[in-house]
This record gives sequence, structure tokens and C-alpha cells, in this order.
Amino acid sequence: MEPHFIKGGKYEKWNPLFETLATFAFTPKLVTNKGTHIRDGVDLKRTMFTVVIALIPCLIFGIYNTGHWEMAVVEGNRDLPYFSEMLSKFLMGLAIVLPVVVVSYGVGLTIEFIFGMLRGHSLHEGFLVSGMLIPLTMPADVPLWMVGLATAFAVIIGKEIFGGTGMNVVNIALTARAFLFFAYPTSMSGDKVWMSGLGEKMNTNAADLDGFSGATALGDLASFMSDKATVAGEAVQSNLAVQSFSNEYGAWEAFMGMIPGSIGETSTMACLIGALLLVFTGVGSLRIILSFFIGGFVMGLLLNLVGGNPYLDLPAYYHLIIGGFAFGAVFMATDPVTASQTATGKIIYGFFGGFLAIMIRVLNPAYPEGVFLAILFMNVMAPIIDHYVVQANINRRLKRLKTI
Repeated sequence: MEPHFIKGGKYEKWNPLFETLATFAFTPKLVTNKGTHIRDGVDLKRTMFTVVIALIPCLIFGIYNTGHWEMAVVEGNRDLPYFSEMLSKFLMGLAIVLPVVVVSYGVGLTIEFIFGMLRGHSLHEGFLVSGMLIPLTMPADVPLWMVGLATAFAVIIGKEIFGGTGMNVVNIALTARAFLFFAYPTSMSGDKVWMSGLGEKMNTNAADLDGFSGATALGDLASFMSDKATVAGEAVQSNLAVQSFSNEYGAWEAFMGMIPGSIGETSTMACLIGALLLVFTGVGSLRIILSFFIGGFVMGLLLNLVGGNPYLDLPAYYHLIIGGFAFGAVFMATDPVTASQTATGKIIYGFFGGFLAIMIRVLNPAYPEGVFLAILFMNVMAPIIDHYVVQANINRRLKRLKTI
């Protein structure tokens, strides 16, 4: 088929589409004409596909957890056999999550294809990852038109106007979430999760059932910002409020992810499984991931020293296992395009990313989920960090030369 799509062929103008499909299935056959170069079969598409594989645990658990909280509004389902209940939850979650994923990939790849045809190149590989990350950062109830609008904004404004994959300044998936957060804050605030009652409609003859909103762990934390926290309507001391929160959201349940939240962010365990694959394959940076967690933990400890209300007194490790902290550390902060490139810069970049994430989360109750804001800010600062790291290396070598 290839002769028909190369220059001079009958379908020459469709070469970008042919090249996209061909390089997705086969290793590109391009070789160097002069000089010696060592190369292997891991091109950009396969690198990105490795990240997609690392995201599968978060996707599968997110589907199940979405179904779990949907089933929470259904009466009488506790009598189902354990396996049947798990399958019902997964199918229920799949019915909610799959359309979000389809819209994300559909809109994003269509825009990529249009730009590819206009510029005469194949579809950019980067959206293989962004198309999966965008749905996983969304609450399960997000309207599909919002997903499409946010995806279009992120791909066009956050990526294509800068030149495409490898040229964007900030993370594409976080750009989509930030767009919805500021354009439609009531749907993306991070403190509520909506349960539609879909399970009731699937299991009964109910003609209509209104959904309801339940607080996420971050939403409950935000409610603790008052100096006089309440439990069961009565004012209590800070340590009692923290104990009440711990009882509501146990550390083990929060770590495993059985709490309300955005589709792919709740399970720290699933995120760490993905992190192992990314680090093992060399796609993700261990320096960034570890320093991000350390930065968040240090900020949590500093807040514990200040104290004064339940939010400040919450044990530092709790901040690492609730909300999108682990998801951001593993899959967002490690974006090779927008993160720092130098070894020292990665440590600085990751540390301040985690540090600022917890600072925003705790000290600004308007943003219960501060992770995406912190990472976007560090994306902008990454080139400056690398500049000063490189300049410090140059100055040190010049000083050594002068000494010699």
C-alpha cells in the first residue's frame, strides 16, 4: 500500500494518516545516512504506550470504584453474592467511565488528525497518554460535552499552538482539568462527588431517580478549616475531629482507594503499581516521584507543628493517600516534556511540587485539590530550575579551571 501514499502516489495527501497507522503497528524504518548511532525499537509511540499500560490499574480500579459509589444509593444490593456484587459494580462503573474515555480520545485524535493533515505529519503520539489522563482526572459525573470542550481547549491552546508534542509548556491533561476548574467550578471543585442512582435504574423499574452529592475526603477536610470543627453538630476539639475523620476515611481504605473522588485518582496502590512499571522501564523519573512525596510529607509535618484546627493537625502521611496527590506525583509531575530535565533539577522540581500541593490544599480552602495547580506552576518553573542548575555546573567548572 505504501507506494500509493508516498510523494507522487495517488493518495499522497493522505500520507499523514497512513504513516500514523504504519508506525503504530511497526517500528519506523528510517535510518541514519552518515555517522554511527545506536538505536532500538522503542520509539515515541511505544514509550507513550508504556505509560498507557501503567495507567491500566488506575483505570480498572476507577471503573470499579465509580460503580461502588453508584451502588451506594441502591437499597438491598448488600445481599448479592460477593463476586456478583463486584461484577455489578464494575459494569455499572464501566457504563459511566467508558463514554468519558471515548469522548476524550475521539475529540483529541480528531483535532490531532486535522493539524496533522494541515502540517503534513502523522498524528502526534503524545495524545495516546493525554487521552487517557484527561478522563482519569475528571469526576465521574462530568458532562460529556465538558470533556469534549476541555479536551479541545487543551490540545489546541495548550499544545498545537506551541508546535505539537514535545513543544508544550504545561501538561496537557492538567490544562484540560484547569480549564474546567475555572470555567465550571461547581462541577470541578474537588469537594463533592455526584452519585446518579444509575444502579437503581439498572436494577429496578424506577422511572426517575434524582442523584445526590456526597462529600469527598477533601471536601470533608475543607469543612474542618473552621477553628471550631463540629462532629454530629457539636463543637469538638481538634484532635477529636481528626479522630472522627480517621474513622470515616481509614488509612487503609484511603490507600487502597475505596473513597469518593475523581475517576482515577483515589487508589494510591494502583498509582504505585503504575509507578513501578514507569521506573522499571525508565519512562518515569524516580527522582521526581520520590521528591514529590517527600515534599508533600515535609509540608504536612510543618503544618502539624503549626496546628490549631483539624486540617492542620491531620497526620502528614494522610495527605499523601487522599485526593490526587499520588496520581499527580506518578503520572503528571513525571511528564518528560514539561518536567525538569537535569538530575538535580528533577529533585528540586519534584520536592516543591509536592510541597506546594499540600500548601494550597490546606491553606486555601477554595482549592481542596491543589495538586494540579502546584504541578502546573512547577511546569512553568521547570526551565528556570534547569537554567540555574546548568549555570551552577558551569560556574563550578570555571572555578575549578581557575584554581588549576
